[in-house]
Amino acid sequence: MSNQEVQTIIATDCGSTTTKAILIEKVGNEYRQLVRGEAPTTVEAPFEDVTKGVLNAIMELEELATEYYKTDAAKGSRFYNKPRVFVKNEQIIRKDPNDKNEDGCDIYISTSSAGGGLQMMVFGVVKGMTAESAQRAALGAGAIVMDVLAINDGRLPHEKIERIRALRPDMILIAGETDQAKPKHVIGMAELVKSARPTARLGIGFALPVIYAGNQRANDDIKTILEKDTALSLVPNLRPTLEKENLRPASDKIHDLFMEHVMQQAPGYDKLMKWTDAPIMPTPGAVGLIINKIAVMQNKNVVGVDIGGATTDVFSTFKLEDRDGVVHQKFNRTVSANLGMSYSVSNVLLEAGLDNIMRWVPFDMDEQELRNRIGNKMIRPTTIPQSKEDLDIEQAIAREALRLSFIQHRSFAVGLKGIQQEKGISEAFDADSSNDSIVNMMKLDLLVGSGGVLSHAPLRSQSAHMLVDSFLPEGITQLAVDSIFMMPQLGVLSEVKAPGCDKAAMEVFDKDCLIYLAISICPVGHVKEGKPVVRIKADLPDGTKLNEWINANQLLRYDMPYDTEVEFEIEPASGFDVGEGKGKKVTRKLRGGVVGLVIDTRGRPFNITKDMKNRVEMLNKWDISKNYKPKSHKDGV
Repeated sequence: MSNQEVQTIIATDCGSTTTKAILIEKVGNEYRQLVRGEAPTTVEAPFEDVTKGVLNAIMELEELATEYYKTDAAKGSRFYNKPRVFVKNEQIIRKDPNDKNEDGCDIYISTSSAGGGLQMMVFGVVKGMTAESAQRAALGAGAIVMDVLAINDGRLPHEKIERIRALRPDMILIAGETDQAKPKHVIGMAELVKSARPTARLGIGFALPVIYAGNQRANDDIKTILEKDTALSLVPNLRPTLEKENLRPASDKIHDLFMEHVMQQAPGYDKLMKWTDAPIMPTPGAVGLIINKIAVMQNKNVVGVDIGGATTDVFSTFKLEDRDGVVHQKFNRTVSANLGMSYSVSNVLLEAGLDNIMRWVPFDMDEQELRNRIGNKMIRPTTIPQSKEDLDIEQAIAREALRLSFIQHRSFAVGLKGIQQEKGISEAFDADSSNDSIVNMMKLDLLVGSGGVLSHAPLRSQSAHMLVDSFLPEGITQLAVDSIFMMPQLGVLSEVKAPGCDKAAMEVFDKDCLIYLAISICPVGHVKEGKPVVRIKADLPDGTKLNEWINANQLLRYDMPYDTEVEFEIEPASGFDVGEGKGKKVTRKLRGGVVGLVIDTRGRPFNITKDMKNRVEMLNKWDISKNYKPKSHKDGV
C-alpha cells in the first residue's frame, strides 16, 4: 500500500449460515458504508469451500454498487455510471493504478464464526481465581468456552478426563499458580490432559493446540509432559501475582493458533487467508474490539450485546479505580452458548421457565401452544415471524435470552479475586463468587444491541423496548442498535495499519452502523401504585413542555431527535435515585434518538404481575410502539 489513504474497502463476515459483505468507500472527505450483500455460507457439503459464499456475497456487492452509482446522489463521483468489478476469475482483485475504471478494492478483510467458531476448554488451579482469569483470556479472544476445569471444581480426575474426551475442543488453555509459588497443581493438570489424549475437533492427524500460561517455574515440566503429544505453546503467566492479571499474551496466542490450526483445517479457509489483508478474526472477538475501542475513545462505560441463533455474547467496558487511585477501563466478554433465538431457543425455555417467557406475551395464550411454537422454531431455525403474534412471541423469548445472558455476564465481570488479603491455597479453594460485579448499571453511559432480533426488528421502538425490559438500565442511559450488524467487520478494520483504515472504521461506526435509539430515564427504587416517582422538566424540540410528576408503573415515550441537545431537570421522589443519590435532583443536557425519550417508572427491582388479565393490560399499556411513527428508513426496517 502507498502512504495515501485507502479509498475502497470490502469486508465480509462468514457466519454459520450466512456470509455478509459490506462496501466502504471514501465519499468526499468521509468514509461511508454504501451497499451490503449476502449469500449462504458454503463451508459444508456440497460445496465445502467457504470462498464460494464469499465470492457470491461480493458479486452481489458489485451489482448493488453499480446501481448505486447510477443514481442522482452519485453524480460527480468518478464511479458515476460505471460498472463496479471486484471479482475476476474467482479471485478478489486489487486496484491497479493503470486501470482507469478502477476495478477492484484497496483492502479486503474478513471475520468468521462458520463451523461453530473457536471452541475451547480452560484449566485453572482455583475456580474463582486463576481459572476465571483464564476464562477471561479465552472469551476476550473470541472463543466459546465449553467448560472450565479446576482443582476445586468437585470432579474426580477420571470425570475430568472423560469430559475432555467427550467435548473435543479446538484448543486447551492451562493456567494456574503465581510465579512465586512452588509448581505442583499445574503439573497435575498437565498430566490430566496427557492422560485424556485429546484429539482436535477438525482435521485428522493434527495435534491439538495447548497453551500453557501458568507458573513459569513449571515450564520445563510442562514441556516434558505435553510437548510430544500436543502442539504446545508457552506464554507468560496470565496471573503472575494475585494483584496482577496479564491476559494479552495468552489472548494473542489463542488468536494466532486459531489461524494456524483451526482455520486451516476448515474447508477453503487456507485460500481465504491468502486473499485477506489482515488476519481473519473470530466474529465475537472483532465485535469486542469495536465495543472496547468506542468506550476508550469516548471515555464511556459501555455494554454491548450480540444475540444470535445459537449464542448470545455480552461485552462491557467499565472505568475502574485501582488501589493507587489510577482510573483504567476494564473489558469483559461472556458468551452464553446455550441461549439463542433459533438453534438454542428451547434452551431459553428450559433456563428461563415458561412463566418468565409468558410474562412478556401481550395476549392470552395457552401454555402448550407456546411450547409448540418454540419447538417449531428450534426444528425450523431459519424461519422468521409471519404474523404480529409470532413477532410478539419471538420478542418475548429474546427478552429472556438477553436477561439471562446479562445475569451471567454480571456474575463473571468482577474484580480480581484474592487481592485484598494474603491467603494460602487452601483458603483460596474456598473462595466464593460473592465479589460485586464491576458492571454498575447506574454508571452505564451507552447500551448497544445487535443481532437479528434487535437489528432487524420491524420498528426501532421495539428494539428500544426489548433493551429496556431485558437489561433494566438505571438512571440515565443512551440506547443504540447496530443497524445491519456490521460491527465485526469494523472491529477488524480498526486494527488494519494501512492509512485511513482506523478512521474509516470509526466514521462508518458512528454514521452508518450505530443508530441511536433513545435516551432512557429509569429511577431506582421500590414503587407503589399511584405514587409519584420522578418529575421531568424540559422543553422538547417538537414543542412539548415537560414539567410534571410521573407516577409509578409507567413506560412513556416522547419524540426527541439525537441531533438536538436538550437540558433536563430530573427530580426523583424521596427514596428514588437517578444517579446522584436518593431524592437528589440531576440537571443534564441530553440527546434522544430515532425513538426519542423513554421514561421508565416501573421501579428497580422490576416486578410484573403474574395474573394474566392484569399482565396483558399492563403490557399493552407499556407498548411504546403505539404512538411511534417512523420518520425515515433509520426509524424502521
